[in-house]
Amino acid sequence: MTAKPIFELLTQDSREKIIQQSFSLLEEQGVDVNSPKALECLVQAGYTADGVRVKIPRKLVKTSIESAPSVIKIYDRNGKEAMDLGKQNTYFGPGPTCPNFFDAYTGERRKAVKNDAALAAVLTDALPNIDFAMSLCMIGDKTKELADIHEIDAMIRNTTKPLVGWAFNARNLQIIIDMCAVTAGSLEALQEKPFIIIYSEPTTPFVHSRDALEKLMLLAENNIPCVYTPGMIMGATAPVTVAGALSVGLCECLTGLVLSQAVRKGAPFIGGAPGGPMDMKTMQHSYGAPEWVLLHSASVEVFHALDLQVFTAAGASDSKTVDAQSAAEAMLQIIGALGTGGNLIHDVGFMDLGMTGSPLHLVMCDELIGMARRMMEGVPVDEEHLAREVIEDVGPGGNFLSEEHTFEFFRDEIWNPSLMDRHTYKDWQKAGSKTMTKRAQDKMLELLQTHRPKLLQDAILKKLDQLVETAEQDFTGNPL
Repeated sequence: MTAKPIFELLTQDSREKIIQQSFSLLEEQGVDVNSPKALECLVQAGYTADGVRVKIPRKLVKTSIESAPSVIKIYDRNGKEAMDLGKQNTYFGPGPTCPNFFDAYTGERRKAVKNDAALAAVLTDALPNIDFAMSLCMIGDKTKELADIHEIDAMIRNTTKPLVGWAFNARNLQIIIDMCAVTAGSLEALQEKPFIIIYSEPTTPFVHSRDALEKLMLLAENNIPCVYTPGMIMGATAPVTVAGALSVGLCECLTGLVLSQAVRKGAPFIGGAPGGPMDMKTMQHSYGAPEWVLLHSASVEVFHALDLQVFTAAGASDSKTVDAQSAAEAMLQIIGALGTGGNLIHDVGFMDLGMTGSPLHLVMCDELIGMARRMMEGVPVDEEHLAREVIEDVGPGGNFLSEEHTFEFFRDEIWNPSLMDRHTYKDWQKAGSKTMTKRAQDKMLELLQTHRPKLLQDAILKKLDQLVETAEQDFTGNPL
């Protein structure tokens, strides 16, 4: 077996201290549960409530951890296994919620529209190191209260890869589930081979909104995978220290786990405690800071210690353009995610403090992920890789270029870039003296021009149209 590079930020004792502090906070301080339905479910399961404040004994938390699946298999739109979420298997994809978007053709920063979510899905479908789709935006040209539905609609039509989405409330989530069930053939088919994961989020510190909890419960009822993680800001909504923030985030996530298992034992649940620091000079939440990587990477170690799948982020940048800063910040995050073995890694393509989605940065990060994945494959040491026989055949003063061993192994042993330049200076000039950013832009435009995702059947497209149209009509007559 080949030893692979790994990171270990926390000792076993450090991980245990964070876990035990979280158990203690849940048991002694408790959390606010702002959903009557969730409160009733927790009380029936044996938890103690005082108004909206619920205290959760560590014994029951541990029982919930034990009942959650240690592996979750996710499929593509066609029913083929695509992601095995467990152990240290790592998969990358874009993120959601960016209100702005860098136009793929003009580079203009503008408000995001539905076609941007479709465009991001097309690129996701084409890029080999982007494993799942998220919208990379928060669309603004449709009914804003139904933007989540329109984002799923745009993605489901433009990629066969798995989807990770979000929903504003339980009503919208039910429509999204119906859309995915139509695409899979039935709800039972979707449950058997889920291609959708839905994200829900508590409010740091220690507050769980009605919408967040009722989405979580609906997903558990339908046996559809749920991500339930906070979006902490260190020094603002969470302690400024990584260990302190992590213990808070773990509390919030475990509350969601407890509820999901109370609704349905064995419900597929993905945890995490992501976030980043508040930059005290700019008063902005930094996505590119090294502490952002430390928090995410430490989160992975803690959740792996609990044998739970973990949702983190990488491939994001505070930069306002695709440049050396964006590449440096993204690569540090990607190495951190792979080195610790995070399972579901989102936010690839995020820029501008998480405010702007960049399809160009998404393409750039696809190259960086490929490069980092090659490094993380490690160094096989066996008879064939030691190459003793060919070394002796070549002998002193020879060369290995024409050897069969070289031909047999070079494709697997030497990573082949699609964007990185390895030509001579003269040949680089002849090719137009293009920067990495320009080469990424050319690749992006070529993919958008030539890649055609597999189309859904007309009957499915018609049903999706009907579901979206009905959602619009019902909202007009009965807004929440």
